[in-house]
Amino acid sequence: MRIVCLDLEGVLIPEVWINVAERTGIEELRLTTRDIPDYDELMTRRLGILDEHGLGLPRIQEVIDTMEPLPGARAFIDGLRAEYQVVILSDTFYEFAEPFMRKLGWPTLFCHSLEVDASGRITAYRLRQEDPKRKAVQALKGLNFRTVASGDSYNDTTMLEEADAGILFRAPDNVIEEFPQFPHVQEYADLDAEIRKAFEQIAATS
Repeated sequence: MRIVCLDLEGVLIPEVWINVAERTGIEELRLTTRDIPDYDELMTRRLGILDEHGLGLPRIQEVIDTMEPLPGARAFIDGLRAEYQVVILSDTFYEFAEPFMRKLGWPTLFCHSLEVDASGRITAYRLRQEDPKRKAVQALKGLNFRTVASGDSYNDTTMLEEADAGILFRAPDNVIEEFPQFPHVQEYADLDAEIRKAFEQIAATS
């Protein structure tokens, strides 16, 4: 009964908002949860910037359609799914994620949703629940799954703390320094090895 919980952006796919910033020239959209830990603050800021520049969902989806998963991500997740259950826990939105899920072989994804008007303007965002990554892991543990989680940003740390074991993947120095209790790796082969080691340690102490 083993399950791996993975963040999406920065772990399996590039950061969507950074790519939108690069394609549109709106530098303020480069900020992510690596920079601003408070997700509500970050999203409120993003929606204000989109309104200021008249940028709607169709334009963002055009950028997303040109993006690919990170090199090696599909092979990594396929290898995991051969041995474990895998769930993607993300603070992205279903309206952004569909092309990536197709390219990653349709893994299970829990994320949020957007409200969009007839003109394509993003009017609001709807969180699935507060602190959703931690609560998802908590629920999985309640179903008697042993859980190992991996992410790269501030918004992943409660998930990592809640899991039986947590691993930082390609995290920035500030996150690594603030959360020294988690091992940190840079390559998929090393992440795979850490996941396996974590499950071995969990089994040994069960």
